[in-house]
Amino acid sequence: MASLNSHAKDLSRFWQGKILWDIPMAQFSTLKVGGPAEAVISVENIEDLTRLHHWLKENDIDWWIVGRGSNILVPDKGLTGVIIVLAGEFRSIEKLSIKPLSSGEEKVLIRAGGGCSLSKLVSYCTAQSLTGLEFGVGIPGSIGGAIVMNAGAWGCDIGSLVDSAILMDSDGNIATKQGKNLGFLYRKWSMGKNTILLSATLAFRPGNKENIKDTCRKYQELRHNNQPVAEASAGSFFKNPPDDSAGRLIDEAGFKGFSIGGAKVSETHANFIINTGTASAANILDLMHVIQQEILKRFGIKLEPEVHILGGGLNQS
Repeated sequence: MASLNSHAKDLSRFWQGKILWDIPMAQFSTLKVGGPAEAVISVENIEDLTRLHHWLKENDIDWWIVGRGSNILVPDKGLTGVIIVLAGEFRSIEKLSIKPLSSGEEKVLIRAGGGCSLSKLVSYCTAQSLTGLEFGVGIPGSIGGAIVMNAGAWGCDIGSLVDSAILMDSDGNIATKQGKNLGFLYRKWSMGKNTILLSATLAFRPGNKENIKDTCRKYQELRHNNQPVAEASAGSFFKNPPDDSAGRLIDEAGFKGFSIGGAKVSETHANFIINTGTASAANILDLMHVIQQEILKRFGIKLEPEVHILGGGLNQS
């Protein structure tokens, strides 16, 4: 794959909408770091996305899907190619149907676009008295990013709610897949590289609105008390190893408050790397590597980043 370089004028002629050139990716990342993207394009509907995808593939241009930027780390050198932001109809929410279950209960099917924010869907479900997504309160990011990484908290994950999804594969083909066929695992799905989640249908149960609000308040309070919510971060930085906690290991190794440049291990929660205001992506990566090496040395465990480090393939976040 290649950068835009000599294709920039061709892209300007091809794309009728607005193109942002050489935009710092720090603007699109909750970590507030990252060098410039060659071009940023907002896409409003599937037809336009299909056209753009075809052009990029035909011209062998790199591309990336970026949603709310809550789980990405962009290198200081930036990204070649085109950053695609899912806007317009990709941010919609629609109630599809109510289906009775054999148990006598009901499930309500809600379709949300890949660019819809998770917080917007949590608010929608609360207003509609639908239970199941309370764990998502306070988790930043888009529906697409949440499903690609099977986001979760408090023992729940979004993969368990997905009834079906409409996907675009790396060749630009669009198909619907059942949730059980998306291969959800801990903090990831099993779809091929460069698969784009266009929309997902999630199944919820009717519930009591006040109980749902109370649960959301409880989870929000837990986040505020136990996580550095006011600091620039990408959320939990490392995946939890089997039957253990990355935060516990990092804390036990004495890393709380440890910093490299403007990147620092949070003193509130050791599995959060925060940007104190002057961090570069290199600072964060250096800190990541130091932590990984020490945890491997002390405990024989290799911590894997939960954060998607862009530069070698598509991430929808």
